[in-house]
Amino acid sequence: MKNWLKRMGIIAILLVFAVSMFGETFKREETFFFGGGLWSAPSNWNPLVPWAAVPGTIGGIYETLFNYDPISNELVPWLAEKGYWKNDNQYYVKLRENIKWTDGEALTADDVVFTFEITKKNKGIPYASIWNWLDKVEKLSDYEVLFTFSEPRYHEWDYQLYQIAIIPEHIWSKYPVDSLMSLANENPIGSGMYMAESHTDDRMIFVRNDNWWGKDVFGLPAPKRLVELKIFSNNVALGMLMKGELDVSNFFLPGIPSIKRIYGIKTWFKDAPYMLSDNTALLFLNTKKKPMDDPKFRKALAYSINVAPIIRRVFEYQVEPANPVGFLPVDSWMKYYDKDVVEKYGFKYSPAEAKKLLDEAGYKDIDGDGFREMPNGDKISLTIIVPFGWTDWMESIKLIAADFEKIGIKTEPKFPDYSKYAEDMYSDGFDILLNNFGSNVTSTPWTYFNWLFESQQIKNEKAYGGNWGRYENEKLFSLVAEFNKTKDLEKGKKIASEIEKIMLEEMPVIPVWYNGMWFQASEKYWTNYPDENQPYAWPSLWSGRWQIGGSMMILKLKPAK
Repeated sequence: MKNWLKRMGIIAILLVFAVSMFGETFKREETFFFGGGLWSAPSNWNPLVPWAAVPGTIGGIYETLFNYDPISNELVPWLAEKGYWKNDNQYYVKLRENIKWTDGEALTADDVVFTFEITKKNKGIPYASIWNWLDKVEKLSDYEVLFTFSEPRYHEWDYQLYQIAIIPEHIWSKYPVDSLMSLANENPIGSGMYMAESHTDDRMIFVRNDNWWGKDVFGLPAPKRLVELKIFSNNVALGMLMKGELDVSNFFLPGIPSIKRIYGIKTWFKDAPYMLSDNTALLFLNTKKKPMDDPKFRKALAYSINVAPIIRRVFEYQVEPANPVGFLPVDSWMKYYDKDVVEKYGFKYSPAEAKKLLDEAGYKDIDGDGFREMPNGDKISLTIIVPFGWTDWMESIKLIAADFEKIGIKTEPKFPDYSKYAEDMYSDGFDILLNNFGSNVTSTPWTYFNWLFESQQIKNEKAYGGNWGRYENEKLFSLVAEFNKTKDLEKGKKIASEIEKIMLEEMPVIPVWYNGMWFQASEKYWTNYPDENQPYAWPSLWSGRWQIGGSMMILKLKPAK
């Protein structure tokens, strides 16, 4: 009797703990906890503003025509049963039948047409510019759609097929068109395998859609609930992971290499580099300021950077150095990587070569203070910035600044708060900055080229789409546009080679390392995570990543007991 009472007391304590955590009792073995993508209180579930929406809004609640698998480099049919180019200008989509929105209404071709047509009336929707090259969208039947393009952009279309979330016409057509971008959409009606259940300041709770259309195709996911946590401290996330309170972390967690075996923490690779390479960290050089307007000066800086200590000391071998072009080591990008061009025009760590280039260009230490001056004698004093609190990057740019000083370029690392960093980035108020915002893994390197060399950025007072250094090269801009419009692989490779040659000769940006696809998992409650031995999904639950692997990972999870 005593033992029974004791057990009941323990259960009562656990129930109180559960209530304090959730506001109601959830069974732990049915609930999946994750973190790494939620940085503010959940307040937006609008798929038309994916940068503001709670991660999981697209991929969990709303769905795209296709998902994309970076590992196999394949578009995965999702809402679409199939899709293909009928000819050079027309793309055909066949939808799956019997898909329902969570309010019971049917998802049909009308919803797909509406999702695209609505952007003609509201140009603020992020994919509205598609109408610059899309001529019309036609419903052929309840489950067939034909897209006709005035100027096909094949690479961009492949990307958009797994970016644009299909929304229900019967709901969104009732809202004033001008209000669509400002909607919080707090009770979202989607077609996905999860629904929004509740939220507090520090978490978002999703509940499984047991009537999900995909159960007949993929099966239902095992977790009944997903709890997405807002965790500001890496140390807190690490502690929760070690105790099994967090099932998956998509944070960068220092110390993982030394403790993963002790606590049974799972990473993609068993040994170094532990993580997949997910995006490229690059130094943007403000080409509107001297001496960063000089390609020889920029190339000298590239030669001077020793990435090895950053990999070892800052990241504990959890990342790898980038190649000179910054191409991620995925098939979708590397098939366009020209080794001969890189061998001829690329760079590697060589302080001697850096000093030689600077000497030849006239950057010399005239006054004997150990730092070089401009050819006209003016002092050179540069700053390199990352946001305060981004501790791994803060330590990294300290090492980079020290490398620059070793070749005689006076450089100070600075750590403004994020708002100041962003303001300087968008308005070219910096010398050098480290950034990776548009270099993430995708189905095509066009996304990377377009971000690095966004031609519109140089025309605006503030630039939000990339090309932070305001680099101007009309030939390069034209090549990026031509690459986008090229369907033939061999022709695309030739264009990509030209882009890479200019990039390496001009060096407006310097690729330094690949940021990891931070993924650490506890197997206390859930198992069957993807890894190098069963690479079935890109293991990310960041915003924008559910449809490139996150949803598939959740679908494949199995209870540990």
